[in-house]
Amino acid sequence: MQNQTNIPQMGFGTYGRQGDAGIAALLVALETGYRHFDTAQDYDTETEVGEAIKRSGLKRSDVFVTTKISTHNLGPGQLIPSLERSLDTLQLDQLDLTLIHWPSPNGAVPLEVYIEQLAEAHALGLTKLVGVSNFTIALLEQAKASMGDVPISNNQVELNPLLQNKRLATHCKNEGISVTCYLPIARGVLGDVPIIRDLAIKYHATPEQIALAFEFAKGYIAIPTSGRAERIRANFEAIKLSLSVEDIAAIESVDCGQRAINPDWGPNWD
Repeated sequence: MQNQTNIPQMGFGTYGRQGDAGIAALLVALETGYRHFDTAQDYDTETEVGEAIKRSGLKRSDVFVTTKISTHNLGPGQLIPSLERSLDTLQLDQLDLTLIHWPSPNGAVPLEVYIEQLAEAHALGLTKLVGVSNFTIALLEQAKASMGDVPISNNQVELNPLLQNKRLATHCKNEGISVTCYLPIARGVLGDVPIIRDLAIKYHATPEQIALAFEFAKGYIAIPTSGRAERIRANFEAIKLSLSVEDIAAIESVDCGQRAINPDWGPNWD
């Protein structure tokens, strides 16, 4: 399953997948069929991602790799050297997608400074696609003005049945920006939501599979993660699940704006 930017819809998040156990989980993901790894400079999992890809024996072109630039590397002259270090750590020559992880906290670094560096990284061939994460509509519009001819390919945001970010997601769709859902299974609490629980019973699925199938039906990318092989495999099975229009509408009704990631220095959410 792919979207307009050819990013595999089913991705594997790598937050917390560190050390030998992390590499083992990543290898299970690749063996299961995941072909999209999402990492970040702040996750400290770029080493594990590179090692897992190397050990898997898969061709580089078989695995889509995303990393995200830390807020510590947004200042003048900092972004490109940090991305080159990430490439060395990942044992890669080029990223498939590079995102700004967060807008600069409290606007300490002007947006134009790091967005222009991101466009330069694209021009240098360090990354095929570029995008952002945790950007609001207003920030997306500002970024677009600073990118020149380079398209913003993706906005990665917290999104799941309990926080559907409808206004932002609709804006992204209208602008041709793909949406990646982080925390797509809401940290395992969806089994407590009656509508989700009932749909899981109806489809002989897990609540997490229902959430992922919903996100795929909306055209989003999702990056669930787990350190347990059985859950890694179970989440992947969501790609086979097709929800009815009525069931999608039912899931839309559970949106309650329940945000889990909300730092004091974050943007003013839509």
